[in-house]
Amino acid sequence: MVEVYIIAEGQTEEQFVKQIMAPAFRAMQIFIKPILLPTSKQAKGGAVSLERLQLNARNILRSKPDCILTTLLDLYALDTDFPRHDEARNITDIHQRCGMLETALQHAIVSSVGCQKERFIPHIQPYEFEGLLFSDVTALVGTEPLWASSKEELQRVRSSFETPEHINNSYETKPSKRLEQILRPAYKKTRHGPIAAKRVTLATMEQECRHFREWLDTLRALAG
Repeated sequence: MVEVYIIAEGQTEEQFVKQIMAPAFRAMQIFIKPILLPTSKQAKGGAVSLERLQLNARNILRSKPDCILTTLLDLYALDTDFPRHDEARNITDIHQRCGMLETALQHAIVSSVGCQKERFIPHIQPYEFEGLLFSDVTALVGTEPLWASSKEELQRVRSSFETPEHINNSYETKPSKRLEQILRPAYKKTRHGPIAAKRVTLATMEQECRHFREWLDTLRALAG
């Protein structure tokens, strides 16, 4: 049995881990639990700074010496205090960019916590969780009956990029903003995100999204 904790970006990612990822890994005796970082006395999720991540990673890894810790963070609006952030912005290949950031983050956390390198597996999703939903536009629009009328427009978005992970990085063109602008009723992250993800399926996301697949493969390898 392997216990894996995932520090999630926000509530949508938390439910994605609970409802879709955790059941898929349970048969391999890999038990996954999401964690939202506290941002105030009343709130959790969002605003994941390096300082907050280091503090919570240290607490988790030291209090649970047999667990593995990983992350599900968006590349979009990643806090500028993450190591090699400015340098990574100059890399055009999205997978290489995330790889550089993840390697630097792993070094920072391992150095801060003093744990074995294998216990912290960073994952930064390009560009954000909603990009995964573009892996199957037909399944996505099935989330709401009225969304079917937007299928062609969403498919044009998807066809404009090499993969769903390349749907680009600005406030007006990030995946979640495109969904909010195109879909009626409007896309609501916490309401629609997990439902749409379940329809799209992990298998399809992995087929379309290389970086996401590599992360899941790394987690699966823990069963061995």
